[in-house]
Amino acid sequence: MSSFRRHLDKLESYVCQILLAVFVCLLFAQIVSRQVFGTSITWIEELSVILFVWFAYFGASYAARMAAHNRISFHLNALDRRRARLIEALGDLIWIGFNLVFIWQSISFISMLKPFVKAQTLGWQMRWVYLVLPVAFTLMTIRILQVNYMKLVLGRDPRDPDKVEVEGIDDIPGGRA
Repeated sequence: MSSFRRHLDKLESYVCQILLAVFVCLLFAQIVSRQVFGTSITWIEELSVILFVWFAYFGASYAARMAAHNRISFHLNALDRRRARLIEALGDLIWIGFNLVFIWQSISFISMLKPFVKAQTLGWQMRWVYLVLPVAFTLMTIRILQVNYMKLVLGRDPRDPDKVEVEGIDDIPGGRA
């Protein structure tokens, strides 16, 4: 896989890292402003909330890429892997259907917003703030399709994020309990 494709595959991770760093720095600046200078910077609160919401939606897309969304897997683990993949794909197909309806409805909602509907302290048009909805759900749909392609066509399951790798734990200083 080329370096560009490898970085593109981690797009949501990079976006989340940037959003997290920015809104944590903004909130830190707000705390310092309040505690040290006794004043509040009003636009920081609103921008931090917007960035946090964007972080959550891009994080959901990244979790779809990692196959890390919650799902009940006890019954799937009891089946052979081929059948389990098909049942997971059926559930993901329903999820994709939901995403497509959500994308369509969010685009419809954004197009209905008038230009005078703005963020209160920032003055940004809210259509730009709400743009995260169709973008993140489109990315999430692409990631769901990507994971299912890996599972159903290539026969590779993504690494289970819930399983802890304990091999080599004795090699870590202080690794023994």
